[in-house]
Amino acid sequence: MLSARDVVRLARLVSVAAAVGLFAAVPAYAQSTGASQGTSRGASQGSAQTSAQSAKPGEMKGLSISNDKPIQIESDALQISEQNKIATFTGNVQVDQGTTQLRAGKMLVHYAGDGSIAGGNSQIQQIDVSDKVFVKSDDQQATADQGTYNLPNKLLVLSGDRVVLTQGKNVFIGCKLTVHTDTNEANLDSCGKRVMIKLDPKSQKSSK
Repeated sequence: MLSARDVVRLARLVSVAAAVGLFAAVPAYAQSTGASQGTSRGASQGSAQTSAQSAKPGEMKGLSISNDKPIQIESDALQISEQNKIATFTGNVQVDQGTTQLRAGKMLVHYAGDGSIAGGNSQIQQIDVSDKVFVKSDDQQATADQGTYNLPNKLLVLSGDRVVLTQGKNVFIGCKLTVHTDTNEANLDSCGKRVMIKLDPKSQKSSK
């Protein structure tokens, strides 16, 4: 059971949710050469596949979190180590704000600063999520084995045996998605296998 002090700490950690929202960044559509070529070849079939070792999805339209909406974080347990400056949420971790949802088995929040996290003088440095990571907002969603967001470097990485990004009927599949959130530049790697992109021609027309 959490103590009164733990509740205060948890309230401070709510600020984490703004960064958690960045885990939801997924490509709205593919703009790489391989993807566009595949679209022209497979337009009649309603899908395209590329055999490139990596793909650049291009413009990244994140599943945004609105600052004016309430944020709710739930987990089976919360442990805060002020010595190591790590807050650990474990067991059915759920983060919700508006239409944006994050689900994972575990979430670690690394912070830095002279004061304790309860004192409000700490800054979030990195967020790690693992164990069946799932992020959804409206018609966009992403699944991965684990994810890391480094705030100072503005670098997001989703990885696993199978990283799947979807928006409507468009699907992007690889093993590692790297996103520079300051420039929206993204790269989807295959890790020696094959990157697969399936595009719905109807959704491509509607996005123009």
